[in-house]
Amino acid sequence: MLRMNSLVRSVGAGLRLPGLPPLVLACLAATWLVWGSTYLAIKFALVSFPPFFQMGTRFLVAGALLAAWLRWRGTPWPDARQWRNAAIVGALMLGGGMGFTAVAETTVASGLVVAFIAVGPMVIATFNLAFGVRPRAIEVAGMLVGLVGVLLLVRGAGFSASPAGLAAQLVATTCWSLGSVLSLHRTPLAPGAMGFASEMLAGGALLMAMSLAVGETPQWPPTVGASLAWLFLVVFGSLIAFNAYMVLLARASAAVATSYTFVNPVIAMVLGITLGGEAVSGGEWMATGVILVGVVLLMAGRRKA
Repeated sequence: MLRMNSLVRSVGAGLRLPGLPPLVLACLAATWLVWGSTYLAIKFALVSFPPFFQMGTRFLVAGALLAAWLRWRGTPWPDARQWRNAAIVGALMLGGGMGFTAVAETTVASGLVVAFIAVGPMVIATFNLAFGVRPRAIEVAGMLVGLVGVLLLVRGAGFSASPAGLAAQLVATTCWSLGSVLSLHRTPLAPGAMGFASEMLAGGALLMAMSLAVGETPQWPPTVGASLAWLFLVVFGSLIAFNAYMVLLARASAAVATSYTFVNPVIAMVLGITLGGEAVSGGEWMATGVILVGVVLLMAGRRKA
């Protein structure tokens, strides 16, 4: 645990956080703390809301609220091509990525799920090879270190006890990463926040179709805890944190904007243990540490590039 905290502090110092503007710091805090806590919120919401239904309603409501606000401010709707792209990216990142992440959390601790998600930048770097984006030597080293960490993580009790959970998380990480790459190279969304709103609406609609297809039935009335967790995911996880991430992409370096990938696992695992009653072994902590070292190397290579 002390080693993990030291790792986060050293990375923060390397990113020179004290010199960042207040708005960037606030957005950084949102992506670190809010996104780090959303995975435990997903676990709490699963008590009453099944995986695809939970994610579908979350993104439909958040997307509708964001789109309505943008339209009130005069932002135009996406055109037909941008809606098509939103459907593709939303299907991958939200339908496959977030939908199957929630499925994985039905049998795997939320902290371990987020530790696995931390390899997302490495998967993205692999997909980027198809578009001629070659990694630097330090990035390759980071990917190899991260792979070792993943192999250690999936051999632990958390994933080895649930092959279905591991398979769901593999699908989720692959879909999220592929959607991220396609949104940059092949299927760009509408500019600004309207692009994300259209992605949430398209992805949310697909998730609801998936929920109907597998016959999910939410508990009614839902528990108070599940309802509060769902509301937290809509307001803080979708509306605030994702928009904060877009501000970071526009106003900060890529290394700062994507630093959530190595902070979220630590926060999620600590919250899972303290608030969710989850158990994480020493070996799984070690595997998470190895993964985070790999992510730090990868981000350092991107920063130099």
